[in-house]
Order: sequence, then structure tokens, then C-alpha cells
Amino acid sequence: MFPIGGLLVFCGLLAQTMGQLGVLPLPLDQALPLAVTPALPSSPTDLAGGFTNALSNGLLSGGLLGILENLPLLDILKPGGGTSGGLLGGLLGGLLGKVTSVIPGLDNLIDLKVTDPQLLELGLVQSPDGHRLYVTIPLGLKLRVKTPLVGSLLELAVKLNITAEILAVKDKQERIHLVLGDCTHSPGSLQISLLDGLGSLPIQSLVDSITGVLNKVLPELVQGKVCPLVNGVLSQLDVTLVHDIVDKLIHGLEFVIKV
Repeated sequence: MFPIGGLLVFCGLLAQTMGQLGVLPLPLDQALPLAVTPALPSSPTDLAGGFTNALSNGLLSGGLLGILENLPLLDILKPGGGTSGGLLGGLLGGLLGKVTSVIPGLDNLIDLKVTDPQLLELGLVQSPDGHRLYVTIPLGLKLRVKTPLVGSLLELAVKLNITAEILAVKDKQERIHLVLGDCTHSPGSLQISLLDGLGSLPIQSLVDSITGVLNKVLPELVQGKVCPLVNGVLSQLDVTLVHDIVDKLIHGLEFVIKV
């Protein structure tokens, strides 16, 4: 049996020690409070990634792919369309006249269809002063050229980048928002390549002619459709995300990691 005197000495020493430390014993039914871990601020990578993901999702949910698929290319290119005399008729008339003897009906080039529209991974860079963002919006689609009698003549793969400048501005109520600045197609970013074509025709000449037409009208046409959509998406972004980005841009703090 443990001696009573030893137990009394032990309890006395314990009480003296706790008194020196200023610690009072908790009642048996009272649990120790859990340590609270402060929330860590989002890392620059998370902030940049969250912004591009939100913008990409907003573009898709806003109908970007449908907009691309329904581009009024044929209305602009055919004779009497949005350009004087119709670019397609002017540039392709001579070529089509030469090959109609090979395939009758080729002069009735009436179907130019957009298929497989795509939004590729967005790019994001920050201006050297840290106050602006530049978003690269890479788009892809296919163009199928058909005639009534022959069917599919050729199929082209098209890629084009739209570059959007994002600014933090203050309105009359002193509220700061993300808004769209300059928005345009990236010079030289239009790429057109042949996917499929009839080997019996001078396809390369036809491709060159159509490419020349598309270079004139496609970038501005896509820009006119996509940029307003980007502006609309910016106004619907998560408030917390916008606040964090605006804070970085106002103070010129870098949060887009250069690779």
C-alpha cells in the first residue's frame, strides 16, 4: 500500500509547482480548447489559376462555342455579303472558273460550315508595372467547304488568339471593378492548315485563296463576338476573387508566376 505521508508530500509539491507557473487545474468535465489555425492567404499561383479557371468557365457557360459555330462567315464571303461584291466571289472566281470543267457545279460554292469549335487553355501575364493583366484566349475550329453536287471539297483547321487587357478601375461610387481594356486578335496568331481535300483538284490554290479571304475577315469577326462576352464574364466573377485580384493590381503586386 502506498504510504499516506508520501501521498501528502506529492500533492503538496504539485500544488506548489502549479502555483509558481500560474496555472490552475481545469475541472474534470472541462475540455481543453482546440488551437485555431489561422486561414492562410491564397498563394499567387492559386489566385492566377482561380482567375483563369473562372474566366474559362464563364466563357463556356456564356455560349462561346455556340458563338463560334454560328459565325456568319458565308454571309460575309458570298457575293452581295458584308463586303463589296463578296470577297469569296472576287478572290475565288478565277480559280473556280478554271476547275468547273473538272467538276460541274463547283462555281456554286455555297456552304462554308464551322465545326468542332474549341476553347484551349488560357494564358495569363501581368504587365511590368503590375497594374494590368493580359489574357490570351486561344480558339480553335474547323471549316468545311462544300458544294451541292460534289459534297465536301476540303476541311481546314483554324486557330486564332484573342488578347484581352484586364484593368482595375474605380467607379463614381468609389467601388473598384475588373473591366475589359483593349481586346483584339493577336497579330500573326491566325493559323490555317489543310486537314482534308479532293486530290483531283488544285486544292492548294483553293486553300490559298480561301486563306487569303479568311485572313481579311475572320480575326475581326471573331474579335467582335468574343470581346463583349469577356466583358460580361468579368462582371459576374466571384466577389472575393475579384477583390483579391484588384488588391494586387492596385498595389502593383506580382501574382502571375512567370514560367
